[in-house]
Amino acid sequence: MKIRIGDIRFLFPEGKDKALTFSYDDARDYDRRLVSIFDKYQVKATFHLNSGTLNMDGYVTAAEVKELYVNHEVACHAVSHPFFNQLSKTQMVAEIYEDRRALEQCCGKLVRGMSYPFGEYNEQMIRTASDLGIVYNRTVGSTMDFSLPADFMKWNPTCHHMQVTDALMENFLNAPAYRNLSLFYIWGHSYEFEDAHNWEHISGICEKLGGREDVWYATNIEIYEYVEAMRAMVMSADGDLLYNPTAVTLYLRVGDRVVTLSPGRCQSLNE
Repeated sequence: MKIRIGDIRFLFPEGKDKALTFSYDDARDYDRRLVSIFDKYQVKATFHLNSGTLNMDGYVTAAEVKELYVNHEVACHAVSHPFFNQLSKTQMVAEIYEDRRALEQCCGKLVRGMSYPFGEYNEQMIRTASDLGIVYNRTVGSTMDFSLPADFMKWNPTCHHMQVTDALMENFLNAPAYRNLSLFYIWGHSYEFEDAHNWEHISGICEKLGGREDVWYATNIEIYEYVEAMRAMVMSADGDLLYNPTAVTLYLRVGDRVVTLSPGRCQSLNE
């Protein structure tokens, strides 16, 4: 049967149609307890760290970063958590570059993500971060939906963890057919659970959303890399030939079957 372009839909890795990611800022020492909860339920998070506060009282140490966040992603949050709209370009460069450099030394991995301190940014800051190797930047503006970001340098999360309700989780887990791909992005600060004495809230979220076969558990950078690879796929005018120019395996639903498109592969869907 002839495949039409409208018959082709992207899926997340392993043919899943839902993805969950968490994002937590500031590297407070309560991250240790939060990481243990995430690891217990086998969900993934990105931790945005200020390298200038590492080793200070109430914060994690530089020496523990690599092991503590081994199952997660380490990303930038600027050296000193400044208000970026109050900085010169030189200060912006120093805050981002030095944070990235220090964190890469701590974790032994590339650091390419960031979240805006205080959620504050401007176009000069976006250009500066991009020039310094940052490929995505999280805001604090809640969408309250599960859509993919149009612009990864202005990546709006679904919501803060205190906005997560049973109804919102049910909406994510039981998505209507028209939604296709759903991304649930939850953010916050680990100290907020201690301050509010409600660690059971995040445990309950992880228990309800974790361990599901239809959900892809990913860090922020994994989401970025996969979605960018999706958007880079080349398709012939009639939808018959697909070419994957990236290093990421893509998953697609073609009619009633799941198709994988390997890196560098060009294949016909009508073979």
